[in-house]
Amino acid sequence: MMIRPRACIFLLLTLLALTAFAPADLAAKTSRKNPAKELKISQLQPAQVLDLKHWSNPDYTRIAITLDRDVTWESHELDKAAGRSGKPGRIFIDLQNTRLGNGLRDITIGDGLLKGVRAALYKPGVVRVVLDTDNIRDYKIFPLSDPARLIIDVRGDRRTEISRLESSLASHSLDGIAAAAPARSAAEEPKAERTHRSTKKHPSISKIRRIVVDPGHGGHDPGAVGQTGLQEKDVVLSIGLKLREKLREELGLDVVMTRSTDIFIPLEERTAIANKVNADLFVSIHANAAPNRNAAGIETYYLNLAKTEKVAQLAAKENGTSLEKVSTLQAILFDLMANYKLNDSAHLAEEVQKSLYKTSRSKYPDTKNLGVKQGPFYVLVGASMPSILTEVAFISNSTEESHLKDSSFHDLAADGILDGIRGYISSLK
Repeated sequence: MMIRPRACIFLLLTLLALTAFAPADLAAKTSRKNPAKELKISQLQPAQVLDLKHWSNPDYTRIAITLDRDVTWESHELDKAAGRSGKPGRIFIDLQNTRLGNGLRDITIGDGLLKGVRAALYKPGVVRVVLDTDNIRDYKIFPLSDPARLIIDVRGDRRTEISRLESSLASHSLDGIAAAAPARSAAEEPKAERTHRSTKKHPSISKIRRIVVDPGHGGHDPGAVGQTGLQEKDVVLSIGLKLREKLREELGLDVVMTRSTDIFIPLEERTAIANKVNADLFVSIHANAAPNRNAAGIETYYLNLAKTEKVAQLAAKENGTSLEKVSTLQAILFDLMANYKLNDSAHLAEEVQKSLYKTSRSKYPDTKNLGVKQGPFYVLVGASMPSILTEVAFISNSTEESHLKDSSFHDLAADGILDGIRGYISSLK
C-alpha cells in the first residue's frame, strides 16, 4: 500500500505536536499538590521531643515531656522490686515515631525520688525517655495537648534525712512561684508570691496553713472573651489578687499565687506548684462562657468524670483542647485519681459554691445557683490536696459581663470564695 506524501507530512506534524505538548502537560499534572497526601506525609515524619521539665516536693515529682505534636507511647518499669525497696530502678517511656529535638538536654533531679531524666534515640523512630528512680511508690502517665506534652507523676517516700532537711528549709523560707516554675526570662519572671501570715492568731485554722490561688489563663491565652471584648484572664487575676489579700488579712494564711501578673502558666505547672509548696488547698478561679448567650450563674467543680455534654464542653474550653481529647482524658481519669482527695474536694466545692452564691445574691438578686458539679479539668489532675475550680459568672452573658467589668464585683466574688474557705476550715474542727 502506498502512502501519499501529503499524508506522511500530516502524520509527521501530528507526532511532532504530541511530542512538544505531552511533557508540558505531564509536568503540569505532576506539579499539582495533594493536600491530603501532604498531610499524611507530615504525620509520617517523626515528631520532635523538644524539652524536659520537672517540679518536686518531698513525696512527689512531676515530669513534663514537650513535643511538637501528639504521639503514642509505651511505658515500662525495670527493677520494680528494687525501686520499691529504696534501691535504684528505672522507668522508661518509648515515644513512637519521634526524634530528638535540637537543644534537648537531660535533667538532674536528685530529690530522693528521681535521680534524673535522660532521653536518647533507642532505635530509628523511637525516642526512649528514662527516669532513674531512687525510692518510688507508684507513677502515672497522661497526655496533654496544644501544645503536646506527656506528664509523668511519680510518688513515693523520701529518705528521712532529706525530708527533715527540706522541712527545716521550708520553715525559714518559701520560694513560691519563682521556685515552682522553670526558668523564665527577666522580662516575664514573676516575683515570689508568698504572702506572710498576719500577726493575728487564728487557732481554728491550724489544719489549713497554705493555699494556692490560681487565676486561670493569662499571657497569650485570654480565656473566654465577652461580647464587648472583656477577657477572662484579666477578670480572674483581679479577683485572685483580692482573694490573696483577704486570705492573708482575715485568716492569716500563707498564700501562693500561680500568677500575679499577665503571664501564661501551663496547666500542668499550676498543680505542680501547689504540690511543690505543700499547699493545703488549691482554688482555681475562672469565668464561664457558653454558646447560649442567656446562660448565667455560678458553678463550682471538682475533678471527676463529666456527666453531661455541657460539662465536657466546658472542660474542653478550660483545658484549651477538643472534646475528643477530653474523652481521652476521661478514659484514664480513674487511674489518675488514685491520690485525689475526692470527698474533701467535693466538700470544699460545696462550701465555696454556697458562700459565693449567697454573697453574689446580696447585690444581684437574680444570680442563679448552678450548683456543684464534676468535670475532667487538667488543672486539677495530680493535685495532692483538696482542689476545686470555680466559675464566678458567665462572661458570654451581657448582663454578667457588665458585672465582671465592675471592680466591686471582683471584691464580692473574692469575699464569697473567702467565706467558703472559712466555712470549710471551720468544719474541720
